[in-house]
Amino acid sequence: MKPTILFGGTSRERLVSVASAQALANALPEADLWFWDHDGTVNVTSPAALHAHDRPFELPFRADGILMGDMARALDLAAHEDRVLVLGLHGGSAENGEFQVLAEARGVPFTGSGSAASHLAFDKTAAKRFAGLAGVHSPSSVSLDEIDEAFSHYGKLIAKPAQDGSSFGLIYVNSSQDLAAVRREAKTIAYVIEPFITGPEATCGVLEQSDGSLIALPPVEIVPADGAFDYKSKYLAAATQEICPARFAPEIMAQLQDLAIKAHKAMSCRGYSRSDFIISDHGPVYLETNTLPGLTKASLYPKSLKAQGITFIDFLTGQIELAVKRVGR
Repeated sequence: MKPTILFGGTSRERLVSVASAQALANALPEADLWFWDHDGTVNVTSPAALHAHDRPFELPFRADGILMGDMARALDLAAHEDRVLVLGLHGGSAENGEFQVLAEARGVPFTGSGSAASHLAFDKTAAKRFAGLAGVHSPSSVSLDEIDEAFSHYGKLIAKPAQDGSSFGLIYVNSSQDLAAVRREAKTIAYVIEPFITGPEATCGVLEQSDGSLIALPPVEIVPADGAFDYKSKYLAAATQEICPARFAPEIMAQLQDLAIKAHKAMSCRGYSRSDFIISDHGPVYLETNTLPGLTKASLYPKSLKAQGITFIDFLTGQIELAVKRVGR
């Protein structure tokens, strides 16, 4: 089957997706490149155009190849041409299960989790509930009606879109002005509001191997440049430190790996995932699971692969084989 890197998308994370595609294309130079533009169309593009695109986290990409039509048309073509899609997609309908439904309906193999797991993990409220059933502790949720009382009680809250990624829309609630900002944003999209938990930030990747078994990769310790791990700190701030393996005590490292696998299983994820945590005074506290974590050269998941001794190309080869196996090709 012909490997085809699909990147872009209609969500706010399409810029991150372009950077992931650059790393994927370096590892898979024989793969074709399909760009999902913000208007919903899918275009062929060349490696030259992709690699010549500077500042992918800041500037939009433009494909230089032919227009294939909308995503349904592109997937019909992928099925006809026996393609396997290597996903460099993040966020929105690319990660919430909608794209996966379209591909599954046509029997098109793709890397990463299926539609049901993607939909579940993308909803932070539902993900917390399912992770909790598997014994993975997460912060209590605060309703919008309770926000004033909660702020008075805890002194600090954090609010984030219930269905978004890359820390878009993240609000640290430290004042009455922040409370007003949460109310304003919550008028248009659903928000998850939680007590702010003090402690180091960590993330732990899970990898499905060729035999279906799961391994937890070495956890990453995150030290944000300005104390807040938002989009700017993730992708634009050189001072942000991402330390892998993390420097936590051995028992904390073991807990992170155990909880990451439990979260992966609780949401029936496939292929690979990455779960985020805060290390509180009482141990790791679960935040969310990413079914299509960033694969850029600066991303956290590739750092964990390297620390585990797994090359990026071996990771991708394994994911492609799993994707093809799942559709019985």
